[in-house]
Amino acid sequence: MAIQIGEAAPQFKLVSTELKEVSLADFKGQKVVLHFFPMAFTGVCTTQLCTMRDDFGFYEGINAQVLGISVDSPFTLAKFKEEQKYQFPLLSDFNKEASSAYGALYDEFFFGMKGVSKRAAFVINEDQQVVYAEVLEDANNLPNFEAIKEKLK
Repeated sequence: MAIQIGEAAPQFKLVSTELKEVSLADFKGQKVVLHFFPMAFTGVCTTQLCTMRDDFGFYEGINAQVLGISVDSPFTLAKFKEEQKYQFPLLSDFNKEASSAYGALYDEFFFGMKGVSKRAAFVINEDQQVVYAEVLEDANNLPNFEAIKEKLK
């Protein structure tokens, strides 16, 4: 079932690249931008997160927390973060719980792979309500970065 605008954001606890547990509740009182992506080190995923990296000053300037989430292991995500110099946390949804809760999980992805995060973006307000939701069925498409910024203003 798709996430509806105005509903409470599904809570999660995931492992970061620093092997620490991070929960959505950690950011209550702050705007949060969640970026789900299928797989580290792939072309469109790198473009998605590099767009956030290159525009990080905007998000930092309005005190919005950016979080990248995929089903990759925290070790894979750590290498990806290091190589691409991402300033924001990457979180491992290895058990696919957050991706499922946000309606951002492919039953079947390319080459018969199952249980891969869909490319998706969510903006969560200070009260942890969803104010923007975009789940893309085609992994070759990118989220609407301008619409995300508009919801944060």
